[in-house]
Amino acid sequence: MAMHVILLLLLVVTNLVSSDSYSIIKTLPGFPGNLPFKLETGYIGVGHLDNEQLFYYFIESERSPEDDPLLLWLTGGPGCSGFSGLVYEIGPLSFDYKNSGEKLPTFLLNPYSWTKVANIIFLDAPVGTGFSYAKSWQGYNMTDTLSAALTYSFLRKVG
Repeated sequence: MAMHVILLLLLVVTNLVSSDSYSIIKTLPGFPGNLPFKLETGYIGVGHLDNEQLFYYFIESERSPEDDPLLLWLTGGPGCSGFSGLVYEIGPLSFDYKNSGEKLPTFLLNPYSWTKVANIIFLDAPVGTGFSYAKSWQGYNMTDTLSAALTYSFLRKVG
C-alpha cells in the first residue's frame, strides 16, 4: 500500500514539473492591479525525450487575438532572455525607473507595444538562456543548427 501511495505522489509531482506546463499570469509585483493583457508563461519540452525545456512568455494581442498575426521574438545575443524583449524592446511593459525602489522595480505600460496589434511569443533560447534548461548536461551542447531545430520543434508543439 505504501508503495502505491509513493508511486502516485511521484506521478503527481512529475506531471506538475513536466514539459508543456503553463500558467496564466494576472498580476506582477511592481504593477498596480491586474495586467490589462493576457500573459501566459511556461515550458515546452523539445529534443530527444523532451530533454530541453524552452521557457516562453506569450502575450495575446490587445486588439484582435484571433485575427492578428503571431510573432516569435528571439532576443539577440545569443543568450539573452526573452524577458529583455518583453520589458526593454517591444513588449507591453517597461520599467518605471523614476518610481522604482531599491528592492522592487515598478512597471509602466508601453504605449508603443507591438502587442497592440500582434500576438507575441518571447522565447528564452537557446537552452541555458533565461529560464530555459536541459535535464542533462548534454542538452547544453548547443550549435546554431541545433538551436534552430529545437525552436522549430517548439513552434510545432505550440501550433
